[in-house]
Amino acid sequence: MVCLIIFAETGLLVGFLLPGDTLLIITGLVAFYPGIGFDIWWVCIFIGLAAFLGGEVGYLIGHKAGPRIFERKETGLLSVENVERTNRFFERFGGLAVILARFVPIVRTVAPVAAGVGHMSYRKYSLYNAIGAFIWGAGLTYVGYLLGYVPILGDFVRNYIDIILIGAVLLAVVPTAFHYIQASRKARRRGSSTITDEEAEKLSLEPKDFDQKLDD
Repeated sequence: MVCLIIFAETGLLVGFLLPGDTLLIITGLVAFYPGIGFDIWWVCIFIGLAAFLGGEVGYLIGHKAGPRIFERKETGLLSVENVERTNRFFERFGGLAVILARFVPIVRTVAPVAAGVGHMSYRKYSLYNAIGAFIWGAGLTYVGYLLGYVPILGDFVRNYIDIILIGAVLLAVVPTAFHYIQASRKARRRGSSTITDEEAEKLSLEPKDFDQKLDD
């Protein structure tokens, strides 16, 4: 389930409000519990792989759809505000934004799409995507596992494993459901939320944005 959520956060463009960072740490803590029977290294590998595949799918969606993917709405995940925020990330960090974006909610979901729309070199993107996916996905999961060695946390996991698992599920579902309800209401109040072809084109990154140096 965790792998599916992590994949969806960047691959299906539906999980951008899922608490990915928190969920990874909780997963690591749960893996610390002997009764679960999961080897932490396999957990880290599968989560890192899920994050990588999600990023690849997000890139391909953007590459295939092109700028028109930004025409759908002015609200929601691919809103003008979210896309412009992600674009500024690329303009500042260049291709390294693919790695760094993993640690920034919303940006980590929009970044693969923006890279695909802007036709960032696929080889370069995939390399940065792999690095970012495993540093973020496997790294935070292992941090959670190490927290299990803290006596008070380790005891809490052992004593309340069922509550932790239920809490993790609620943490994944409730924020997303709440967001979609709020977004639907906002869209109805604003009426038509589409933007023009010309406005969508302006949201596309240029090749130079992926090559810019940190000190430029």
